[in-house]
Amino acid sequence: MYFVIVILLMGALPAVSILVEFVGLHGGADLPLLIAKWFVFWSVGVRLLLAGLRQIANPAFTAETIFDIKEGAALPIVRELGFANLSIGLLGALALFVNAWIAPAALVGGLFYGLAGAQHALKRERNGAETVAMVSDLFIFLVLAGDLAALMLHRA
Repeated sequence: MYFVIVILLMGALPAVSILVEFVGLHGGADLPLLIAKWFVFWSVGVRLLLAGLRQIANPAFTAETIFDIKEGAALPIVRELGFANLSIGLLGALALFVNAWIAPAALVGGLFYGLAGAQHALKRERNGAETVAMVSDLFIFLVLAGDLAALMLHRA
C-alpha cells in the first residue's frame, strides 16, 4: 500500500493534474509554474501532510517500517518529524491557492526531500520501504530543483 501511495503522490497525480490543467488552458499555461504547482501540491503538500499526521498519530509505523527501529525511545523524535512534515505539507497544500507560495514551498520541500534522500542513500543497508523512500525523495528533489531553476530562468 505504501508503494502505491508513493507512486500516486509523487508521479501519477501530479502528472494527471498538470495534463488536465494544461489541456484545459489549451497550452496557454506557464508550464514551469504549472509543473511546480502540482508537484508542490501533491508531493510536498499532500504527501507530507499525510506522513506528518501518521507520524504524529502512530510514530511506531515510521520508526519500524522506514527506519527499522524498534526502540520506543525513538517515538518522540519521529513524532517531532511528524510536526515538521505537517508544517511543510500545509505550506505545500496551501500553495495551490496562493501562487506566491509555490516557489518557497518547492524550495523548502525540495530541500527536505534532497537531504532525506541523501541520508537514505548514505545508509549501507536499507529495507524495501526505505529504498522506496530514498528513490522517491531524490526524484522529487530533482523535479523541484529543476523546476525552480526553470522558474528563475523564465523570470529573468
